[in-house]
Amino acid sequence: MANILCIETATTTCSVALTQGGDILSIKETTEKNAHSAKLTLFIDEILKENKLAFSDLDAVTISKGPGSYTGLRIGVSTAKGLCYALDIPLISINTLQSLAWGMAKKHTDDKSGQETLFCPMIDARRMEVYAAVYDSNLKEVRETRADIIEANSFSDYLDQSRVIFFGDGADKCKGTIIHPNAVFMDGISPSAANMAIPAFQKYGQKKFEDVAYFEPFYLKDFIAGIPRVKGLK
Repeated sequence: MANILCIETATTTCSVALTQGGDILSIKETTEKNAHSAKLTLFIDEILKENKLAFSDLDAVTISKGPGSYTGLRIGVSTAKGLCYALDIPLISINTLQSLAWGMAKKHTDDKSGQETLFCPMIDARRMEVYAAVYDSNLKEVRETRADIIEANSFSDYLDQSRVIFFGDGADKCKGTIIHPNAVFMDGISPSAANMAIPAFQKYGQKKFEDVAYFEPFYLKDFIAGIPRVKGLK
């Protein structure tokens, strides 16, 4: 069975999972602020030692490719690419919103009314903007990933036809804006490397690998650096 290391750093969560054949052997994660640069490589080293594996025992590395935090994505992707280069193993990438949808699928129970259910994972993009996508209950993409400014009629085309479950840290700020009888808000679904185990194994079997030299994170929006403010200066 393939040993696949999964890395999630697209949001405030820093998460590493060691998986084998789609099963999770071990996971380490934290939501401590700005932990990615300090904790990521430490988690990777610890998780391998705890399972008595060497880096050379890894068959692939999977990265949560975004959208999400510019800094978090850069740290995760550069670490994953470094491992793949050094070990000469494949790099696999998974959309962060798709990974969230896999996490939702683990907890979802069918609506007894028989109504179609759609999943809408959301990542907070500041103010009233979120990164979001829409998936059906089989995790097939219904609407591609976009940056959405949330208004009262957001996702109304889907809500008028189906039950839609909104989740992720971006969904929290939408509860008072998206008000519809078919809108369901689910707490407790956060980005985690654990959600990447099955899609990573599927992509490994299909040999859907990234070009390690040219792969870049999926930022969705361009990074805009702010001008540092110095007290006493305009």
